[in-house]
Amino acid sequence: MSNFARARPSLLRRLALPFGVAAVGGGALLYTLRPRNIPGYDGPAVPPPFYGADGTFKLPRFPRVKSRDEQIAALKKSAASKEEEYDVLIVGAGATGAGVALDAATRGLKVAIVERDDFSSGTSSKSTKLVHGGVRYLEKAVWNLDYAQYELVKEALKERKYFLQTAPHLSSWLPIMLPLDRWWKVPYYWAGTKFYDFLAGSEGIESSYFLTRSKALDAFPMLKQDGLVGALVYYDGAHNDSRMNVSIAMTAALYGANVVNHAEVTSLLKDANGKLCGAKVKDLVPQRNGGTADEFEIKAKCIINCTGPFTDGLRKMDDPSCKEIVAPAAGVHIILPGYYSPGKMGLIDPATSDGRVIFFLPWQGNTIAGTTDEPSHISKNPLPDEKSIQWILNEVSHYLSPDISVRRGDVLAAWAGLRPLVKDPKAKNTESLVRNHLVDISPSGLLTCAGGKWTTYRQMAEECVDAAVKEFGLQSRPVTNAPRVSGTNIVDDGAVLDGSCQTHRVRLIGAHGFSRTLFIPLIQHFGVETEVAKHLVESYGDRAWTVAALCKGLDQRFPARGERISQLYPFVDGEVRYAVRHEYAQTAVDVLARRTRLAFLNAQAALEALPKIIDIMGEELKWDRKRQDLEWKETVAYLESMGLPEPMLSATRKQVEQKKLDLRTSLEYKMYSRHDKPLDE
Repeated sequence: MSNFARARPSLLRRLALPFGVAAVGGGALLYTLRPRNIPGYDGPAVPPPFYGADGTFKLPRFPRVKSRDEQIAALKKSAASKEEEYDVLIVGAGATGAGVALDAATRGLKVAIVERDDFSSGTSSKSTKLVHGGVRYLEKAVWNLDYAQYELVKEALKERKYFLQTAPHLSSWLPIMLPLDRWWKVPYYWAGTKFYDFLAGSEGIESSYFLTRSKALDAFPMLKQDGLVGALVYYDGAHNDSRMNVSIAMTAALYGANVVNHAEVTSLLKDANGKLCGAKVKDLVPQRNGGTADEFEIKAKCIINCTGPFTDGLRKMDDPSCKEIVAPAAGVHIILPGYYSPGKMGLIDPATSDGRVIFFLPWQGNTIAGTTDEPSHISKNPLPDEKSIQWILNEVSHYLSPDISVRRGDVLAAWAGLRPLVKDPKAKNTESLVRNHLVDISPSGLLTCAGGKWTTYRQMAEECVDAAVKEFGLQSRPVTNAPRVSGTNIVDDGAVLDGSCQTHRVRLIGAHGFSRTLFIPLIQHFGVETEVAKHLVESYGDRAWTVAALCKGLDQRFPARGERISQLYPFVDGEVRYAVRHEYAQTAVDVLARRTRLAFLNAQAALEALPKIIDIMGEELKWDRKRQDLEWKETVAYLESMGLPEPMLSATRKQVEQKKLDLRTSLEYKMYSRHDKPLDE
């Protein structure tokens, strides 16, 4: 045998390892850099409006949503005959309730949904604004070898993708930085974030990556430099929670659900066999106008309880002897000025002084920080406690540069949200909490859907409707008369509605014509400010055309339209009119807190905007002076739960309008230099 023949096997063995490593590395690189259709970055499903051959600008003709009065009239018909009976009556229109309504309506079921307060008035408007699988949950799953926890993370990552597909205007990708102060943490957290990427799979956007110390400080200049060795950055989703909730509810209304807010269930109706067959409901709006509350019955085959922290109240209305299943936990968040964080990157501290996780995220031009997690009692508008606010500020100061003074007076707003943790009433250990969410049916037929989190609202709704269809023999059917939600004939929204769950494909109101450049034609046509145009597109999607058209014309060169309701933020008068005419806003709080987000962003700015809000709504809804005074009183009381300083809780409308509030005792007033003169050389 020749020397060459004998040497060939050893040569191949020596080359196998480097070639193998190169192949694996090259494959990983190609996989990372492969072209992908990133959810949320697709072009619009329909083109923007254009000028026709005759020179006229053709705005979209969006389908009309029934008025609130028409919705109530439809609800009343259900008690008149068996043929008018609803398949499902949903009580509670937070994220879960609105999601159940949309799911059931798009399966061809006859749907009614009532809400005692307003869409997203409770927990659903007081979240951390993240759409995420949960990096901390994944860490627990790995260390505890907990497969159920792992499945929850994987399910949430799948749902994250649907947010960006069905409502790209209200949700977006957000890079989140994890600062590292020890070198041994680099491989530990790198492995964790890469595993998170792997679980996301096609649901992900960009891969997580490592930043050196200098690059981390460049991306997040506010970081404390001492002890910093680098940072890892991973991607999650963020959204505008209450606007998402309102959009889900209004999309359900477009698909035929009868949707009514400010309507309270006062009792449940049962047939001769003790089975639920409907509810008695009170419309609370006439009472606010000085009249008598309108009470009526709604008949339905299935009653669904989606009342979040108030779940036990409806369960006890059904069965006074039932055991409570909700164990509420309060989470406090605070809002700080935008200069506390970069505009496009958040931060997570996975190991605070007491072991909890805290997020620090850009949101609507400001910075949101939270959250705490403390056992709580159930109340309508819980107040944020000073201890929790100070704890958050203290934790924030630990990872910000010492040059930045973290001050109590910088807190622009603060709120407490109730997380409805639940116990399974049928479990052997009735004290143990359910991991994710609960779908339970009582002996009389009350279907309760509780627990969970914002990210998985759609999955919860799907399981809830599946249970209703199975238990009550409901007949789902294809939707043959689906509305043209886009306002054009280009997209047939009913094409996929075959009677099965399709909410992962149903675009919400505003999604069809949304694009990241839609604000440009909006500016060019209506002459609104750039900041305002971007805000309208990111809050209303293609309905920004309607909102801008409802804005007041201004007698000036530019902007030509859009009177700001607060000079500090891009909210404009057209949004108030749109909220009343197209989104069932009935109170000033509905607008300040949930249609716009001003109350959540800056409680004092919300107080200053309140006179203008009441004037516009009074004009739209024909409020008399007594009703306007009631709105002032109740809205100021609500702003206390948003962190409005105590001295301002007694402010009168006249004082605010004439700018005669005594601010000298406020923290914010004392923080700034107001009398120093320039120093001359």
